[in-house]
Amino acid sequence: MYTLGINAAYHDSSACLVHDGVVVAAAEEERFTRIKHAKRPVPFSAWELPYHAIDFCLASAGVDIGALDHVAYAYDPQQLLRDGRSAVVALPLQPSAHPIPEGWDSPWEPLFVSYVVNAPRLLVDGVPHHLQRRFGKAGAARYRWHFVDHHLAHEASAFLPSPFDSAAVLTMDGRGERATTSYAVGQGTGLERLAQIDLPHSLGLLYEEVTRYLGFLHSSDEYKVMALASFGKPRYRELFREILESGPDGRYRINDVPLAERLGPARRRGEALEERHFDVACSLQKALEETVLGMARWLHEQTGERRLCLAGGVALNCVMNGRLLREGPYDDIWVQPAAGDAGTALGAALWIDARERNDGERRYTMDHALLGPSYDEREIEAVLRRAGVRYRRLPGLDDVAELLARDRIVAWFQGAMEFGPRALGGRSILASPMSPSMQARLNDIKDREDFRPVAPVVLEEEAPDWFAGCRRSPFMLFVYDVLPERRARIPAVAHVDGTARVQTVNREQHPVYYDLLRAFQARTGVPVLVNTSFNTRGEPIVCTPRDALECFASSPLDALVMGPFLLEKRELLNDVARFRRRTDVPAPVSA
Repeated sequence: MYTLGINAAYHDSSACLVHDGVVVAAAEEERFTRIKHAKRPVPFSAWELPYHAIDFCLASAGVDIGALDHVAYAYDPQQLLRDGRSAVVALPLQPSAHPIPEGWDSPWEPLFVSYVVNAPRLLVDGVPHHLQRRFGKAGAARYRWHFVDHHLAHEASAFLPSPFDSAAVLTMDGRGERATTSYAVGQGTGLERLAQIDLPHSLGLLYEEVTRYLGFLHSSDEYKVMALASFGKPRYRELFREILESGPDGRYRINDVPLAERLGPARRRGEALEERHFDVACSLQKALEETVLGMARWLHEQTGERRLCLAGGVALNCVMNGRLLREGPYDDIWVQPAAGDAGTALGAALWIDARERNDGERRYTMDHALLGPSYDEREIEAVLRRAGVRYRRLPGLDDVAELLARDRIVAWFQGAMEFGPRALGGRSILASPMSPSMQARLNDIKDREDFRPVAPVVLEEEAPDWFAGCRRSPFMLFVYDVLPERRARIPAVAHVDGTARVQTVNREQHPVYYDLLRAFQARTGVPVLVNTSFNTRGEPIVCTPRDALECFASSPLDALVMGPFLLEKRELLNDVARFRRRTDVPAPVSA
């Protein structure tokens, strides 16, 4: 049985394919279209439908649309109709509204299906021309369409692929159909919703509002506010406690307090950051952490569960997650790596798969996030040959480890692309953590703000000896204190507050990545590397060999390792110089 999950209700549109309970593939649309968060610019200003991501998922299984049994959409617009609000539903996508034609299940169907009288409905409308073969060959499609409550999709994405047979489940994001926060308990393949908080009260929307106030892009730059918080003091804590009012029953409410009246004028994008901006970020972060700690404790009292699963965009706040792990009542916490809206495609697919199989059996545990496109040696080499660049085949990883030990910055393209916003060894930029200047160098290469930290990857078995309390953190979603006696050894990955957002890796998850860390450790005594995403500012993480080569050629990275092949920037620059001499192309004039 094939079940396709789709998210396109808000940002980060995505797709996921499940076959008989096992995830085959999952990816975000932005990686294919190169449009960040899959949001089209004005005048369209609409989230893209994940046709490229769907095409990739189907190709991974070697099937087309005709093989699908179920399509699960991670939003239920019929909830709005059941509320009796209107016979016309405003949509997050363009066109913005549809009347309900007679015989249609919902007003969303025209966006996704082609309706023909007395014929099945097909997921073919609007498919880009170059993808139509996989969508159009289906003939009479037989799949059933399912709308899945947005927060149920989040809950399922957190619990069903987790390593837990039972757990409390807490979901926090900006908005769903109505809910912004939900409390649930998972058992086996089932989920029971215990309570929810509805709009307009939303932790995610509050964080978005402060992100805008601080001059950053909402639904995009919230992680910058989280990083900024470490530089400030919580001097506005009481104001944010007034805005974010917590109750004793795990609930909260957001009170309308104009920020500009209480905190001064909002920062314009690009203006210098002032001390009050750091303090606003810090106060917001502390208020969020305190509130979520109270929510998690209430959920623990209601369920008695010793393990917690988190999902929703707020669950990407790794500073909050780290505090929950240290101070909360749970023995273990699991966060799905695509915890934001992209992950609802995964949750919707797993939920409908479990309901339709109805055998109570869980067949999948998510121990890595490498679910996207991969390219074999032959495909990579073909791209390099077409580009006419010099490269060499590596006999092993010693040469790469040596480059890193000599403070070279290496772009790393290995195996499948990651699902979710974090680079986890598939599409990463790697560097030594031993130089104090490395963080600034990487931020300069990626054109990032200088307050932004860079994160470490560490051999799983070595993690407790470098990061306090760190046992296993494969998805880089928790912060830990760098042990004081280790900070001088790995200064590049220690944030201003002495913490680091840690990724651990074992050999089963990613053998080549693991072996590179081992080779680096053999040279330096340090089982840690800097790992940041393989992209530059404003660009999605690279997906294809061509993306990787273009990013490498247009940025001051020192080397690129794709599969078994190594390219060094100095050789690329020499090739360019020789080409200019042969063709009499003048060198660019420096300013």
